[in-house]
Amino acid sequence: MKKIVVLGSLNMDFVIRVKERPGVGETVLGENVRLVPGGKGANQAYAAGKLGGAVAMLGAVGEDGYGEQLCQNLRSVRVDTKGIRKLGNVPTGQAFVSVYDSGDNSIIVIPGANGELSREMIEQEMGCIDECDYIVMQMEIPLDVIRYVKEMAVRKGKKVVLDPAPAVAGLEDEFWKGITILKPNETELGILTGKRPKTQEEIKDAARSMVEKGVETVIVTLGEKGCLLVDAKKEEYFPVHKVKIKDTTAAGDSFIAALVVALCEGKTYEEAVVFAQRVSAIVVTRQGAQTSIPWRREMEEEQTWG
Repeated sequence: MKKIVVLGSLNMDFVIRVKERPGVGETVLGENVRLVPGGKGANQAYAAGKLGGAVAMLGAVGEDGYGEQLCQNLRSVRVDTKGIRKLGNVPTGQAFVSVYDSGDNSIIVIPGANGELSREMIEQEMGCIDECDYIVMQMEIPLDVIRYVKEMAVRKGKKVVLDPAPAVAGLEDEFWKGITILKPNETELGILTGKRPKTQEEIKDAARSMVEKGVETVIVTLGEKGCLLVDAKKEEYFPVHKVKIKDTTAAGDSFIAALVVALCEGKTYEEAVVFAQRVSAIVVTRQGAQTSIPWRREMEEEQTWG
């Protein structure tokens, strides 16, 4: 089986349920608060493990209860956590997630140990990277680490998957060369390109501009409108089945994990996108981040594969 390394953030999420987004200066009452393992990197590693992938996680947590809980949670779905560093001088990352009755959310992230991840730490885990086929990254860790690992992975012939969240504007064109898959949502694509696309044609043009900069395949997730795949040869739109949305937290993370697991199993891009959409469709009908991600056997029972 092909192997996946996820390099990214690990956070303890404080998930607050509230009826609607407060206005500036407005105080509203929340319904409840829950502590849920999260972080975009950890969510993606957890999802890939739960969906049957061979996964290792690289990242950093603090030497505290939250950090240990996050590592134990990943191990529960067979994610290799030997590459997660435990740092004594900073706390584990935290995220404060407000989930509204509409199903939308707002997130504030306190990086903590995630912000201390360094090239030197990554160099000590080179064996893990050498053994993998896909490297999946997000942008909740230092940009210089992402740039370093991307360049190294390209030299080593690895497939590089980047989830540009939170998106960073104004990155040099060289940064994008060699990336196998870029998976932004509409907002992130606008930040990356500076074009703020609104219509489907504008989204296609913006995605194609990233291909022209050296990205092999761009997959733009469009929420309830589906997603768009653009590469050098084609543009393909994938509609999505309508579901009753409860919480969109981790929908994008589960999409990218499912996509890479499917590609590791030899599926085509088209088959992998359909599988990823179906996983995400289940995630948004449940509450929480990692707690909302389905097991592979659930997908097979629902006959959602291919």
